[in-house]
Amino acid sequence: MPLATRDLAAAVAEAVRLAGTRSPRCGRTTVVAVDGPSGSGKSTLGTAIGAALEAPVVHMDDIYPGWDGLAEAVPLVTTQVLEPLTAGEPAAYRRWDWVRNRWSSHRVPVPPAPVLVVEGVGCSVLPAGDYAAVCVWVEAERAVRFARGIDRDGEAYRPHWERWARQEDALFAADRTRDRADVILDTTVL
Repeated sequence: MPLATRDLAAAVAEAVRLAGTRSPRCGRTTVVAVDGPSGSGKSTLGTAIGAALEAPVVHMDDIYPGWDGLAEAVPLVTTQVLEPLTAGEPAAYRRWDWVRNRWSSHRVPVPPAPVLVVEGVGCSVLPAGDYAAVCVWVEAERAVRFARGIDRDGEAYRPHWERWARQEDALFAADRTRDRADVILDTTVL
């Protein structure tokens, strides 16, 4: 049974505890995946887990190829980050330039480390999820998540948020991502 909580500190503590007890599934690296729909608080939680574990954090926001690229990002993080680490090879991913709506020429190296945190929508969707030793699901009521996103990005981004949400719904329903979570954090009231 996963730990279900509304307490950020409890979610961090459980993810850290589990990372210390699980065998790596990504070569010698124990991957903690922090997944869930947009606006739920994945970046906040992923950063906190990364700090607690003194681990690098890969942010899926750097990997999505635009507003219609959610499903495409899962194989990208798998082939550019997780597979190379598993093989003991250097890992690096191309960063998406959201302003220019294209890939940047810059590649972001992912250093080999005992623990790696990957956070963002789809980071534990299969096949990427096969490399995660610990899966954390972050959720909040849809209206709360949208309000957070629009507050952050501005009203002009509402159509993008709605389009992205449809992609999330389809991806998570097909993958049943939440069902594989070790920790479930509800941030509706945070």
